[in-house]
Amino acid sequence: MRDSRRARLILGVLLAAALVILTVDHRTGESSPLRPLRAAGAYLFGTAEQFGSGVVRPVGGFVHAILTAPAAKQRIEALKEENAELRAGLLAGKLDADRAKQLKQLLGLAGTGGYKVVTGNVIARRGQPGFEDAVQIDVGTNDGVRSEMTVLNGDGLVGRVLHASSRTSTVVLLSDPASAAGARLEGGKEIGVVHGVGEHGRLVQFRLLDSTASLSRGGRIVSFGSQHGRPYVPGVPIGVIERVESTPGELTRIAYARPYADLTALDAVGVVVEAPKRDPRDAVLPAKERAR
Repeated sequence: MRDSRRARLILGVLLAAALVILTVDHRTGESSPLRPLRAAGAYLFGTAEQFGSGVVRPVGGFVHAILTAPAAKQRIEALKEENAELRAGLLAGKLDADRAKQLKQLLGLAGTGGYKVVTGNVIARRGQPGFEDAVQIDVGTNDGVRSEMTVLNGDGLVGRVLHASSRTSTVVLLSDPASAAGARLEGGKEIGVVHGVGEHGRLVQFRLLDSTASLSRGGRIVSFGSQHGRPYVPGVPIGVIERVESTPGELTRIAYARPYADLTALDAVGVVVEAPKRDPRDAVLPAKERAR
């Protein structure tokens, strides 16, 4: 009983002392004599708090990482799929823009020359018996395509249709060594024959039939045309002469020309299903600054 009274007395004294100390400290403010004691207590308890949070924070982060790992992995996979779709969309957009540009150029050339064309796309490159350079296109007899028709693109002559099925056709390129097309020099009546020489379509050979006719680098060649426009219609740009061979004593002259059409990178092409009513002559040739 005495211990209980003594404890209550001591507790009361301590509380009264605490109240006095708090009152004095509050009223004196920054000049309080207890300020050093207060700072020491704040330092001790603050350090303990920082230490505790420093120990707890990594553990909490580790637990959080474990709990959220599956969701994070799913999010990463979703982002990868979105990026792949965006890249595919950009590529498709670029391809569509390139194809639209090619078709516009092709239709412009056909309109200038008076050629009625069926447009198609190259879908495969394949060899044929007796031919090295040939491609398959995605138009055929259902579209009005027949064998021995001229094939061109927006730059110039590509080749001729070898044979056609209902939905596809095989085209022999101008660069094939077995290919031959009548050709004419720009601005004149001098005619010759263009042969493929392989070399991946980089050059074609032009054999001028008149050995006395002028033949020089930079001269331009167009198709001479065949009877009834098959296999070649007249006036289609073929290429620009890069070099002339010396052929003394021969009846013909030989030159090598770079084709206007890039025969190694064909996409949109047109099959001429109806020849022009009149020979366009040199009207379809590009402006000289565009010559490749």
